[in-house]
Amino acid sequence: MHGLTGTGWFFLIFGWGFILTLTIYCFYRVLFGKKQHVVVEAGGREQWGSRIGLILAVAGNAIGLGNFLRFPVKAAANGGGAFMIPYFVAFLLLGIPMMWVEWTIGRMGGAHGHGTTPGMLDLLWKKAPSKYLGALGIVIPFIIVVYYNFIESWCLGYSWFSVTGKYFGHANREAMGQFLRGFQGIESNAFFSGLGPVLIFWFITIGLNFYFLYKGISKGIEVLAKYGMPLLFIFGIVLAVRVLTLGTPDPAQPELSIANGMGYIWNPDFSRLGSASVWLVAAGQIFFTLSLGQGIINTYASYVRENQDITLNGITTASTNEFAEVVLGGTIAIPVAVAFFGLTETQTIAQGGAFNLGFQALPVIFQKIPLGQIFGGMWFFLLFIAGITSSVAMTQPAIAFLEDEFKWKRQKAVIVVFSVLVTLSAMVIAFFRFGFLDELDFWAGTFGLVVFAAIEIILFSWVFGLKKGWQEMHKGADLKVPGVFKFILTYVTPVYLLVMLAIWTYQDAVKEFLMTGKDAANRPYLWGARIMIALVVLVMCLLIRGAWRKKKAAAVEGAEAKTV
Repeated sequence: MHGLTGTGWFFLIFGWGFILTLTIYCFYRVLFGKKQHVVVEAGGREQWGSRIGLILAVAGNAIGLGNFLRFPVKAAANGGGAFMIPYFVAFLLLGIPMMWVEWTIGRMGGAHGHGTTPGMLDLLWKKAPSKYLGALGIVIPFIIVVYYNFIESWCLGYSWFSVTGKYFGHANREAMGQFLRGFQGIESNAFFSGLGPVLIFWFITIGLNFYFLYKGISKGIEVLAKYGMPLLFIFGIVLAVRVLTLGTPDPAQPELSIANGMGYIWNPDFSRLGSASVWLVAAGQIFFTLSLGQGIINTYASYVRENQDITLNGITTASTNEFAEVVLGGTIAIPVAVAFFGLTETQTIAQGGAFNLGFQALPVIFQKIPLGQIFGGMWFFLLFIAGITSSVAMTQPAIAFLEDEFKWKRQKAVIVVFSVLVTLSAMVIAFFRFGFLDELDFWAGTFGLVVFAAIEIILFSWVFGLKKGWQEMHKGADLKVPGVFKFILTYVTPVYLLVMLAIWTYQDAVKEFLMTGKDAANRPYLWGARIMIALVVLVMCLLIRGAWRKKKAAAVEGAEAKTV
């Protein structure tokens, strides 16, 4: 490979150009278009303090570790520049439509006092099953955050290890693999002899999440987004520029260059487009990166007033996320790995997963470049910011449910939710070496979100009715959604999701359920992870049942009082 080919340049320019143009247009409309004054109301449900704070918070929810680690690995392994064809098709036919749907459902729910999907889906379909289906919009993000906080703490720890130079002097991937396993508590070695270090950073991570959620929507989550997201983009741009200016680190090995790294990401392999799996991976990445099908966007949108814009807000948050993923995420990790390890070894690293790339390969590279301790600290702190803005979002639905449906004070709700969260997270840490985290990640973080998204779009477009949904979507809208999206929302998105779900079930879910290829010694722990998910679903359904019975009893008492 010798850098970017002509078609590679075309896909690079098209991909960057499309995302940059969309992002600039959206923010121009937000900043200089019709002003929407947002105030925090005294009493009642909380509100966002500013529109830009809302957009940054929802974008922060979407921008996570997957933007900087998962996306470049998937793109490089599935056709390079050609991967962007199914990727942008999925963005236009799945990502943006579902973003508008979840914003609409969320704002409508908030107008009726519901900050979570059980109440929201009950509004869409006045039948008993709907509110229980909505339980997935609380369970899925909660299960994800149970293990996500642990991974998030690795980023904070590695940022500290980079700045202090703790792993410096061990400049090969084998040593970095030992360093990571020791830090995770998988093994005791020359670097770490127990769980003490990772628990320290985990406690700090949990404490920061608790603080921002305890402070509330405008004073906690929004403040985190307003300061965290600009810092993330500053670090990301600095790192991307540094990578692009590395050139050929070793002139004696001209094949090891950033140009070849960019070529690996963007030179298209059109033969891969005939594979159904590539289209599934692209669609899955869009869902993963935009945090769709998790109930989080619904909850955040519930704090928007009934006549405030959601169409422009929705596409602005989506474009912001794509800038982080396509422009920054596609420029940093993979190209620099090719420049230092070569194409063949980078392919091996990528096949080993995003963690091998982020926590083993890149620390080796930081030891080989000037000011590597600083750049390493920036890289891992960027990942930590991406992580914490996502984890507070994933925890908020459970807190909002207790606030809205049981009328708990926020402080009490936060304390109770974190008590359960810490308990379950401790199990993830204790059983991490047995694949406990991976099992939770598949059922909640992959399979579950596609199932829930399919439920949402069917209820919104076919049960509630697109005509009413379209009117609801455009209340106070600053952006008129093109009419073609009526057809897309009614037919294309639902069919796309149902087909994807069916193929995923056939290709992955059955094998996963039967634990094909899993170590027999680990299976009791994997069943333990499944039992954890089942218990959380059961408890959530019982809470929903109790909340609705309480409301029904209150309504009966109110009606009787009026007749007296």
